[in-house]
Amino acid sequence: MLKCIMGQSDHHEVSRESAKKLREQWEEFLRRNNLNTTQQREAIVDAFLRAKEHVSIDELLVRVRKKNPRVGYATVYRTLRLLVDSGLATARQFDEGQTRYEPAGAHHDHLICMKCGLIVEFENEEIEELQEKIAQSLGGFRVLRHKHELYSLCPKAQGIPGGRCPNEQD
Repeated sequence: MLKCIMGQSDHHEVSRESAKKLREQWEEFLRRNNLNTTQQREAIVDAFLRAKEHVSIDELLVRVRKKNPRVGYATVYRTLRLLVDSGLATARQFDEGQTRYEPAGAHHDHLICMKCGLIVEFENEEIEELQEKIAQSLGGFRVLRHKHELYSLCPKAQGIPGGRCPNEQD
């Protein structure tokens, strides 16, 4: 059974309850590692948690600078590294060569349009089971983790007459 996690406009939207839990984990991580809370760092974390899609450092910097123009690239980079180290964010390397970040959560796979950059997240239990069977049949392996990325073209990018990109708004 295929479950699409990302809709056209609600990509990674973190619920208020999830955001609160992530904030608590973040504060605990800072305390445990004797790290300071700064206005700039908190503005970056807030913007990251509000992001509705996989974001790059540059994209997050633009968003943060709308509210705090003095935030620098290095501060965004270091804060994202801390979010990854704390387990609150996952860094992804898609084919475009740029690292993108998403809030850590349940496992999911990605379908990526190589032309428009749309990233669709999905879960498929059959794929998960098949991976386990393949690992077992190739010598008794047990899958601990994996990244499954399908690189594709959306209907519009394929040039299909009347084809639309799922990312386009009506």
